[in-house]
Amino acid sequence: FFFKLPSDSFKYLGWCDIEEHDVRGNQLHCPRVREGPSEEELFFRREERTLKKRKPVTDTEKWEKRLQENWENCAELNLSFQDLGDLYQVENFKRILRRLIRVEKLWLVENSLTDLSAIRLPRCRELNVNKNHFRSFKQLPKIPQIQHLSLAENNITTLSGISDFRHTPLESLILKRNPCEFQERYRQLVFSSLPNLKMLDGIPKLPEDCSPPDIRFFYKMCTIL
Repeated sequence: FFFKLPSDSFKYLGWCDIEEHDVRGNQLHCPRVREGPSEEELFFRREERTLKKRKPVTDTEKWEKRLQENWENCAELNLSFQDLGDLYQVENFKRILRRLIRVEKLWLVENSLTDLSAIRLPRCRELNVNKNHFRSFKQLPKIPQIQHLSLAENNITTLSGISDFRHTPLESLILKRNPCEFQERYRQLVFSSLPNLKMLDGIPKLPEDCSPPDIRFFYKMCTIL
């Protein structure tokens, strides 16, 4: 026989939905923010009885939940591996990102993200969006104070739009395992677009990264007198 564990009734609940605790969002480094499956999905899974019927949520309860989430006061947050398989999951995720007005370090690894261009993270200094589906620098959030940006294992094909970071304090950039990494004179082009960049893909800026493309090409030519 199959017996459900006592915790089974909580498996689709977010931390905010569990009663009788006062833990706030800024006290959690890796909170689960993905919402539970829809009633339709639970029906097809034959799990429609897993969740108890919820009472209508009042405006007071909505406000209390917002205060408990307290995303506005998060300074360091890991929202990786959230399994955002449905559109409503993605929209809820973006709702949370819009509230991160004070976050300085943020990890969003492997969330199948494609476009966060409408999101602004005004104080973010360190952002890790490895293993997502970004195709362009234009799809990244607005991060005017960024210092360390990691974009490994996305699908960025060209360096178009990278110059938008020229006026930021960006010091370190990771683009490993993106198609743009195989572009001719890749490192040279990145550093020419970002003069203040100090490190690319874990390797410090080298003298040869600063030489103009035409000079390097000229050295390869043979002069016949």
